[in-house]
Amino acid sequence: MKHRKRTLRLATAALAVGLLATACGGGKQTENTAADSGGKGGRLTIATGPTTGVYYQIGGGLAELISGNIDGYRATATTTGASVQNIQGLGAGTYDIAFSLLDTAGDAVKGKESFSSPQDVEALTRLYPNYTQVLVRSESGIDSLKDMKGKRVSTGAPGSGTEVIANRLLKAAGLDPAKDISADRLGLPETVDAMKDGTIDALFWSGGLPSGGITDLTTSLKKEVRFLDVTPQLPALNEEYGDVYSTASIPKSVYNQSKDVPTIVVPNVLLVNKGFDPDLAAEIVNLIYKKKSDLEKVNAAAAEIELDMAELVTPVPLNPGAEKALKALDQKS
Repeated sequence: MKHRKRTLRLATAALAVGLLATACGGGKQTENTAADSGGKGGRLTIATGPTTGVYYQIGGGLAELISGNIDGYRATATTTGASVQNIQGLGAGTYDIAFSLLDTAGDAVKGKESFSSPQDVEALTRLYPNYTQVLVRSESGIDSLKDMKGKRVSTGAPGSGTEVIANRLLKAAGLDPAKDISADRLGLPETVDAMKDGTIDALFWSGGLPSGGITDLTTSLKKEVRFLDVTPQLPALNEEYGDVYSTASIPKSVYNQSKDVPTIVVPNVLLVNKGFDPDLAAEIVNLIYKKKSDLEKVNAAAAEIELDMAELVTPVPLNPGAEKALKALDQKS
């Protein structure tokens, strides 16, 4: 995958609109799921992320699209710890569809890092990029990642893609996440609260733009918090983990900052287990691209879902039905 700078096309973005009750929920699938029934129709559970993140918002929008447009299927978006947990849940049969960062999904198919063995997952499509959002308290004395030594830092929820990239960035900066910082493994809602009450000095978050929790934090604390530029760590990341990371800027208007924030981005992918019904996969892919404007109404991050990037999910294999649908969509575009 070639590096390329990406520019968010929307200068401002609204926060997520309310999701229908049929689209959001939690818990494990019931016995009448599409994954288990072997027939057409049933329930689909979509593993997303924390409630204040973009995965949950766009996942809820996707659940509505599936429930309203694919005969016989009812989809529900469930809140999770995100990428690692989502992939583990796919393998356990807890979820049918899952959002994940591409770096974490790559680890899964290779059976490395957070995964003790290769995971049989496939991609439906590449999605929008996740922006690495690192914020520090203005009076913390943190001007670079190296300055986090000895500080209290939220590295993301256990089993999240945020935690994966946070630890990788800290190592790239020469720090040992287990020894050199006081790590709090918090989800985004808890992280925002901890920043507000001053119990942590810094946070990592990997998410689309805008992320509701970050909007809340920057609106509430204003100049008491600031973004950190982590792009100096990009060469070390790609040398160690492959050509999956690139640079981008968070436009100043997204979080009402004084200037754009350079950062590191990683693509998101939508995953299923190997053997997922190819016809259903094709229908879901068609929905995403034909009804993309509906997802943009839920969160503007969906505007960066691009058909010409959809098949770029290496090293994760594409589901055969998804691949067929993407090729047909590309020919029509």
